[in-house]
Amino acid sequence: MKAYQDVFRRVEKKYFLTPRQYESFFSHLQDFMQVDLYGKHTICNLYYDTEDFALIRASLEKPAYREKIRLRSYGTPRPEDTVFLELKKKVQGTVYKRRTPMALADAAQYTANRQLPPGAGQILKEIDYCFGRYHPAAKVFLAYDRIALFGLEDPDLRVTFDFKIRWRDTELDLAHGTAGKAYGTHGGKAHKRHAALVLPPAF
Repeated sequence: MKAYQDVFRRVEKKYFLTPRQYESFFSHLQDFMQVDLYGKHTICNLYYDTEDFALIRASLEKPAYREKIRLRSYGTPRPEDTVFLELKKKVQGTVYKRRTPMALADAAQYTANRQLPPGAGQILKEIDYCFGRYHPAAKVFLAYDRIALFGLEDPDLRVTFDFKIRWRDTELDLAHGTAGKAYGTHGGKAHKRHAALVLPPAF
């Protein structure tokens, strides 16, 4: 039995919170939700795009359909550690995410020359179709520290809080650590948290 989820379908609502708003909201959630088993952890992402940034430009226009390609790790991976190559689509407000696990070394080889690893499954073949269509390359690294909660009555209801959001457009390799420029800063200090409310599709 696999220990990861490879297909997601959900509705997401995202907000920026001040530290005071976060503390109040988090406190109110304690009676209804529980922090997941990972506690506070770091998520790292490499986002892929075309030379003229067609994917992100299209996304910013908020069309009915949009898609993103990214490589994700939990913490800083070593070459043999598992990372996830993901295709994320949003259709009429519903998010569909498909991802496939592979070693970082295999992911680096695939994204560099589209050399599929042995036993490539259906999801990787779908992602490979997008690589063939867009010919994307790594354009930006994005990392954040996350706390995720799930509903006590409905585990599919999730709220995540992201802290210390940072990015870089150099050293575009997940193995190069989590450092980056702070997102949303004032006077040198990050002043906002990012919260995402994830709802079951039928909510």
